This record gives sequence, structure tokens and C-alpha cells, in this order.
Amino acid sequence: MKVLVTGATGFLGGALVPLLVEAGHDVRVLARGAQPEGSRLDWLQGDVRDAASVERAVAGAEAVYHLAGLVSRDPREARKMYELHVDATRLLLGAAGRAGVKRIVLASSSGTIGVSKERRVATEEDDYPIEVVGRWPYYLSKIYEEKIAIEHARRGLPVVVLNPSLLLGPGDARLSSTHDVWRFLMKRIPAMPRGGLSFVDVRDAAAAFLAALTRGAPGQRHLLGGANMDFTKFFARLSRLSGVPAPPLRLPSPVKVLAAHALERWAHRSGREPDLDAASVEMGEHWFFIDSSKAERVLGFKARDPYETLSETVRYLREHLLPR
Repeated sequence: MKVLVTGATGFLGGALVPLLVEAGHDVRVLARGAQPEGSRLDWLQGDVRDAASVERAVAGAEAVYHLAGLVSRDPREARKMYELHVDATRLLLGAAGRAGVKRIVLASSSGTIGVSKERRVATEEDDYPIEVVGRWPYYLSKIYEEKIAIEHARRGLPVVVLNPSLLLGPGDARLSSTHDVWRFLMKRIPAMPRGGLSFVDVRDAAAAFLAALTRGAPGQRHLLGGANMDFTKFFARLSRLSGVPAPPLRLPSPVKVLAAHALERWAHRSGREPDLDAASVEMGEHWFFIDSSKAERVLGFKARDPYETLSETVRYLREHLLPR
């Protein structure tokens, strides 16, 4: 099958593309960068926000994986995230429909469903948590992106939505998803967050994306999570693996958030980026727990031991992205 992949050079794309090639698919990549030396993929240099690039990329494609996007907690990048997640997705889906693409798999986020001020586990039946994530441009733009995809599916476009939680594992060269683990290893998280997170091994998520080429109903969402952990347990496990002590301070949520905003303003006035941004502190006071039963049933999703994922994440970061 001729398969177009946007975002192929990212963390998830880097795990998915080899699976597609191994399965015998003819993979075309739309990317802004030049083709790496030695790559045998059908490489098109272009931008998902450019109509001509997108039309060229979807021509002849039977299936499309739309993984392109920007993972950022910086509100200054809100416009760019909107362009990538909303404008580009609308452009791509329109072109795919005109080209007669038979299957489209969209990489959304569990944060379009599973974010709460209280400890609870979310499912695909939950509504969009717009009131909770309204201050965070990344999740807000992903909600808009998802709404566009589902609306196109209602009109007959075969779009399947997958919602992975925080992607961990080896290979995140840009720190797009493993930044918080990197911060922990660098001792840049001074206070223990109140909430909890869900994470999934990028290799397990990629296997579910491969399965979505033939499984999963158009217009439906599929949560992918390997483990739900309170941050106390999460950092305790990282501490045992790395020898780095868990965040020592335990402070009330309002104190942590106010201090984070003050330190962020001070850092920006000093002409540098803060060690820990205020948005990350705010998110850490929430719960991101999800139920992946639907993906297990429909896509055959299976998560490996979370301790293996954390261990290999720490090993990769220490070997490639931490100071020697």
C-alpha cells in the first residue's frame, strides 16, 4: 500500500515508519528537512501548511498518517501550534478527500480527553476538557484538530483518531515528549507535583498506529496509555532507576503555581528560559489518567512493562542528551 506519513522525522514517526516498511508498505514522507543520506523512502521536501506541498504528497496515496505537529507548553508558540494542528490538518484532510485516500490515521493526544482537576480515569466517552486545558495552547489546538477530523469522518472521510498519552522510551532526540524525565535527571524539578500522568512506550504506540491502518472505526477516538501513575510513584521509580533523588519539596498547589509564574517572569526578564516553566507546574497539579481498554479490544494494543519503558528512557537520555 502507498502510505504518506507527515511528521515522520518525529519521535512517533521514527518508531512507526520502520514498522510500515517492514510490513511491506511503500512509504512516502512529507518533511521540511532534506532527505537523510542513505534513506530509501519516497521523500518529498515540503510543509504541511503549504497547499501545493500537500496536494503533491497525497497524489497517489492510498493511506495517510498525519503525525506532524508541535509539542510545546510555551504560550508564545500558540499561533504556530494552531497553524500546524488546525490549519494544516484541515488542508490535509481536504486534499486527502479529493485524492480518494482510503484511510487516514490522525495522531491526537490523550490530553483532548483525559485531563482533570481531580483524580479520575477518563475514557473515550468523556467530553473535551476545554475548561481545564483552555490556558494550554497545545491541548486546545489538538482539541480543535480532533473536532475537524471527526467532522470530516461524519461526512464520509475514513479518519481514525488515536490518542496516545505521554510518549516515553528511547529515540526522542528532540526531547519532544521526554523533556520532563530529562528535567528530573538534571534536578530541575524542585517540588513534587500533586497530580498524576499516563505514559506509553513509543514502540507500543507505533504498533497500535500500524494496526489502525486496517482496524478501528472512522470518526472514533482510541486512547493509548501504558500506565497511570501519581507523580510521587513516577518520580520514585525514576529515582530508583537513576540514583537521582525525587523532588524534595512538598508545597500547596497555589504556592507552587505562583512561584513558578514569578520565576518564569524573572527568567524572561533576564533573557533566558526558566528551568521549569509555569505551564508545566500547572499541568503537574492535574491528573491525566486514561483507560486503554478500547484500543486493546479494537486495535490489539498491548503495553509493555512500564518499568522497562522508564529504564530505557533514562538510558537513552543519559547516553545521548545529558552532559557527560
